[in-house]
Amino acid sequence: MKTLVLIEGVGKQPSVQKYLGDNYKVVPTFGHIRDLPTKGLGVDVMHNFKPEYVVSSDKKKTVAGILSDYKNSDGVLIATDPDREGEAIAWHICEVLGIDKNSNCRIAFNQIEKKTVQEAAKKPRPIDQKLVDAQQARRVLDRLVGYKLSPILCRKIQSNMSAGRVQSVTLRLVVDRDREIENFKPEEYWTLTALLNKQGSAEVVKATLNIGKDKKVKTKDQMDEILSKISNGTFKAETVKKSVTYSHPSAPFTTSTMQTEAGNKLGMSLKVISSTAQTLYEGATLTTGGKLALVTYIRTDSTRISPEAQAMAKAYIKDNYGEKYLPSYNRVYKNKKDVQDAHEAIRPISLENTPEKMKPLIGKNEYKLYKLIYDRFLASQMADASYNSLSVDIVNNGYMFKTTGRTPIFDGYTALYNNVVEDEDQATAKLPDIQEGDEFEQKELKPEQKFTKPPARYNEGTLVKAMEDKGIGRPATYNQTITVLYNRGYIEKEKGKAIKSTELGRAAVDYLIKHFTNIMDIGFTAQMEDTLDDIEYMGKDWQKVVSEFYGPFEKDIKEALSSGDNAKIPDEESDVICDKCGAKMVIRTGKFGKFLACPNFPKCKNTKPLEEDQPIVVAKCPKCGKNVRRLKSKKGKYFYGCEGYPSCDFVSWDIPANEECPNCKEQMIVKLYSKNKVTSCPKCGFNRRDPIEDNSAEKNEDNENEQITN
Repeated sequence: MKTLVLIEGVGKQPSVQKYLGDNYKVVPTFGHIRDLPTKGLGVDVMHNFKPEYVVSSDKKKTVAGILSDYKNSDGVLIATDPDREGEAIAWHICEVLGIDKNSNCRIAFNQIEKKTVQEAAKKPRPIDQKLVDAQQARRVLDRLVGYKLSPILCRKIQSNMSAGRVQSVTLRLVVDRDREIENFKPEEYWTLTALLNKQGSAEVVKATLNIGKDKKVKTKDQMDEILSKISNGTFKAETVKKSVTYSHPSAPFTTSTMQTEAGNKLGMSLKVISSTAQTLYEGATLTTGGKLALVTYIRTDSTRISPEAQAMAKAYIKDNYGEKYLPSYNRVYKNKKDVQDAHEAIRPISLENTPEKMKPLIGKNEYKLYKLIYDRFLASQMADASYNSLSVDIVNNGYMFKTTGRTPIFDGYTALYNNVVEDEDQATAKLPDIQEGDEFEQKELKPEQKFTKPPARYNEGTLVKAMEDKGIGRPATYNQTITVLYNRGYIEKEKGKAIKSTELGRAAVDYLIKHFTNIMDIGFTAQMEDTLDDIEYMGKDWQKVVSEFYGPFEKDIKEALSSGDNAKIPDEESDVICDKCGAKMVIRTGKFGKFLACPNFPKCKNTKPLEEDQPIVVAKCPKCGKNVRRLKSKKGKYFYGCEGYPSCDFVSWDIPANEECPNCKEQMIVKLYSKNKVTSCPKCGFNRRDPIEDNSAEKNEDNENEQITN
């Protein structure tokens, strides 16, 4: 008999099986095997918030197979992901299989590499209940918030809406930024650049007027007065500072910095980054056959690197770049105070698998992201770049002009990874040799009128960074949270990468801020994340945490329901006449997009699809994240294409689903039948059947199923 090894995703199964050998049978659970029920609250608030866990219908076959394998094995090792959720899945497995959670049944590994996997199998441990409790608290909190708030939004604003503990405050970030931009009032200011020649030199020196920190020349009259005073004056070097300056490499990637950098440098959408990173972690399919895991666990908020990885980097740098590219000390990057530090930073498993070596063996996106991770990690362990820097203060009639320049001495880490964005403010010109007292000939004075600019809209990368900086959510939730906001129609992409809130998103934020102050408070949400950490690290009672939250929350719920306040968004009127009562039909949004409905509901329950030729939005593009619309071909057949065409060439004959396959991470497709919606994976055959809800009217709160939440 063999030892049964249970993992989460099917993608890593071949590699783990290969590394453990024939004495083990590796079986995927496809994520959670049980969870809170899809119908009903599933949390007994009257009995200490006891959760009701059930095996969902789509997991019964999986559970039956695991039970059979367990009965025919000589033991079990649960190797789910090394995080809170993975620990909770392991605990659920113990509960379902009847395994003692205090027995040595749990193993975990941060990278899918032969030695690491084999060593983990030799060191099983009991389930870590504190990790499980932290995850239970998060799940119960999110269920309570989503289940209680979503029906209120449906009643007060529009049907088919949802709210969530992390989702809603993230939406507030976008709405607040949009309104800050809209309310921004540009202020005039002027800059002055002097083009100068040092006497005896043909080299042009650009010097900029510097009237003091946070001070500006605000009007043309002020600028004209300055020009009149310096036009006939003498430019003279007053202070010359020469120094050697250093540029330091950035830390290796965390989840958020990887998502931000890949979005900026590679132009990938958040969804593509996340799925590609998961593939690199679980195992990229090689063109030569088989799979190879290339990076460590990709959900982390830590910049920590293990001593073994540092030694690996040192040896590689010395052999391939030379000893002078090694720093004189071990680089340690400081984490933020609220970082869990459960895992290392994201890094390559082996530096022998260079990007150049892997390029012909893996997919295009996989190569690009792997190269970014590889180069960033290696550069983080290299020596500083150094420069001869020169800073000169030039005066003319009491006005100070400043110019700086630098020339490279040693390229250091920039030989591999140049932080173009991070070093932009240091990009300075090469200057001639300047000494104090040197005089300059004035070639030209260039005054320029400017206006202050509003902050930029968020893109996916900067929104993730804002979530991390403000302590909203954790690495495992960033992508999921933003995806929900897209799917619910609360945010959308403008041309390019900018994210913009919709009217529906703003209505949701305004209503929730008015009635649920704590839920929408960024500081409160961040504090809750710290409290969840206290459960994990300090053993705080998770049910007490939920109880302390629920008391004030329940009071807010009751007040919101009793309030006559609502924020209904007027329906958009169409030109289509209802063939049952003669009223002009209106456009409403349902679970599967927009449809036509009679405004006289409930007297008239007539609904229709929108006109066939209208390009209905059905999903988000798996390649670029823009809208996918239903379109008609020249032959009259319907297909689905990305609105980003021709820059994005995604097309499909099937309706693309807004979710990945839990087994293989492939984009799933949707087929609609009279009473059911079937979501299936064209690659591995996974499918899920859901009943189609009636979109002809708003649902009664008592029948409201849990909406999509965090």
